[in-house]
Order: sequence, then C-alpha cells, then structure tokens
Amino acid sequence: MKADQTLDCKGLSCPMPIIKLSKTIKKMKSGEVLEMLGTDPGSKADLPAWCNKTGNIFEGMEEEGGVQKFYIKKK
Repeated sequence: MKADQTLDCKGLSCPMPIIKLSKTIKKMKSGEVLEMLGTDPGSKADLPAWCNKTGNIFEGMEEEGGVQKFYIKKK
C-alpha cells in the first residue's frame, strides 16, 4: 500500500505508539495515508480500536520480519 508518510514506532511500548500516531495524524491532510511501523504486539488491537474511536480509517496491516506495518487513512 502506498503511504504519504511513515511513522517509526519500532521498540516503543503502549501507550507511546498511539500517542505518536495521534500527534502525527493531526498534522496530515484528510485522505492521506500514514504507514506506522511497530513491534508492540498490543498495537494489533489498539490501532483498529483507536481508528474506530477517532473516525480515521484502518486500511490494514502487514507483518514482515517481526515488524508490523499499519496503514491508517486520515478522516
């Protein structure tokens, strides 16, 4: 998936990935896609829940070599 911006949250534990995601996505334009890289297993549940709560769109997740790639489209 093509992303407009990438946010590296590898090595960070909850709640830091969500805090960084929230700050980053606020600076983006509506319709842009953020790719967030992470290693915290909790993010698999946290990110879709955060998107549902904030109205942003969870576009999906890929996992490669222990790194999760999450794709979030700004509302």
